[in-house]
Amino acid sequence: MADAPQSWARAMRAMAALAVDPGALKGLTLRARAGPVRQTAEAALSKLPGRQHRIHPSLTDTQLFGGLNISASLSEGRLVKDKGLADRPATLILPMAERCPPGLAIRLGQLLDAGLGHALILLDEGAEPEEEGHAALQDRLAFHVDLNGLRWSEVSVRLPAPADIEAARSHLMRIALPEGAIQSLTVLATRFGIDSLRAPLMAVSTARALAALDHADTVTEAHLSEAAELVYPVRATHLPQEPDQDDTSQEAETPPDEGHSSDGDGTTPNTLPDDLMIEAVAALLPDGLLDRVSAKTRSAQPLSGGGAGARRRGNRTGRPLPSRPGHPDGRARIDVIATLRAAVPWQALRPKRGDARIIIYPSDIRLRHYEDRSDRLVIFIVDASGSAAMARLAEAKGAVELLLGQAYARRDHVALVAFRGTGAETLLPPTRSLVQAKRRLAALPGGGGTPLAAGLEAAAQLAEQARSRGLSPTFALLTDGRANIALDGAAGRAQAQSDAANRAAQLGALTLQGCVIDTAPRPGPEATNLARALGVASISLPRADAQRLSQAIETELDR
Repeated sequence: MADAPQSWARAMRAMAALAVDPGALKGLTLRARAGPVRQTAEAALSKLPGRQHRIHPSLTDTQLFGGLNISASLSEGRLVKDKGLADRPATLILPMAERCPPGLAIRLGQLLDAGLGHALILLDEGAEPEEEGHAALQDRLAFHVDLNGLRWSEVSVRLPAPADIEAARSHLMRIALPEGAIQSLTVLATRFGIDSLRAPLMAVSTARALAALDHADTVTEAHLSEAAELVYPVRATHLPQEPDQDDTSQEAETPPDEGHSSDGDGTTPNTLPDDLMIEAVAALLPDGLLDRVSAKTRSAQPLSGGGAGARRRGNRTGRPLPSRPGHPDGRARIDVIATLRAAVPWQALRPKRGDARIIIYPSDIRLRHYEDRSDRLVIFIVDASGSAAMARLAEAKGAVELLLGQAYARRDHVALVAFRGTGAETLLPPTRSLVQAKRRLAALPGGGGTPLAAGLEAAAQLAEQARSRGLSPTFALLTDGRANIALDGAAGRAQAQSDAANRAAQLGALTLQGCVIDTAPRPGPEATNLARALGVASISLPRADAQRLSQAIETELDR
């Protein structure tokens, strides 16, 4: 494999190691867009020995763990259960892993933790770096292979023969591990900020599998280094840190017979990773490591937006939820299958009534439940006063136009409220028409006073109307927060600020998702106080262009 790209060579090596010890290594994540390179990788996976099953992100618990066979139970008069995929050890292949729902990810993690010999292959097709499989599920898999950027001419299936893999499996239990290897891999993990204990354990298992593939009797330093290169880079959270000099000096002063065992020749084994191992892992760290870690931290926070409206429970339409016990009231639908599942196990204990083949009690009845999401409405509240026009109105228009395009791609509704002069105007009622929205925005004039209270009042009325129509309103307010026109149209900064605070409290009482963008060239406390009254975040971007403004607003609305 010397002529193949190093990333592909590592992928082949990881697949071979997984075939030798699938129970300990659990599986791998294969990240690649659809194309010839991914087809070649899947062809390599199909050549691995053992049973394989291709599953779907919509896999049910019954398909995975088995469940009650209603028809067989009714016909035989006893409890009959079907087997699931989990009953026999196999390698499960999950395409579209970035779309795996949390519930399935948790159950697959439980299956891997059971130690029954199952392995999992995640085929990640995410187009963006943040589109990836469930983090807790990936942490249980030893390897992460990224094949994006490879060309088809650079790849080919180069795996050991099935007989060689079987020989390596037989030889695996006889592989000796050198003293200090576990400590060395553990310390190396901490140097890269890896706090999961699964990582060094998987690295040890990987080193043993690699040694078995190489027909070696003992794990060598080369095997340890290669195992670290395969397991650690994707799990690293920061660049390698140098050990504390005080700790190093203390270790140097510790006598060999105190706290350290010695080899047969009287020398103390080195439990610290050498510089070559550190450099080898550091060379494979993904580009933009710190950015990816911070992005994962943000994505771990609960989302309330994300381009969709609020969840709504119902009994007719939407995404099906698990059926629940209940009493029919003429509105909810009865889940016949779930009702039979609840009744069948008790048939032997229930007295027969005439010719009835199955006895159903009220406690057996299960009702269907659904959940859907309301459409999201993004209300843009734009300060078009003289101060804004002189400073940031052009950038604000550009940012809103970019956000309009993103909202259109997600099929969100958008609305535009502008305030200037002595009042506010709803230039664009809730719509999905991108052309109309851009036309109204381009025609927005600037100049006059800052009737902030009027703009907030118009936005609050629009949000209440949207909620009454089943929409989930959010808002983005672009202003410097320095009101100078009262609600009645009279000039006066004191009254204008008081009216703005009152209307901000009114809009804040609606508990909407939103943000305030301080468009002043020199940010002051006015926008911050306004955001506090609204209960949202305030962002000061005095020198940002339209692109950065739009990114900041989108980030806050998607939290």
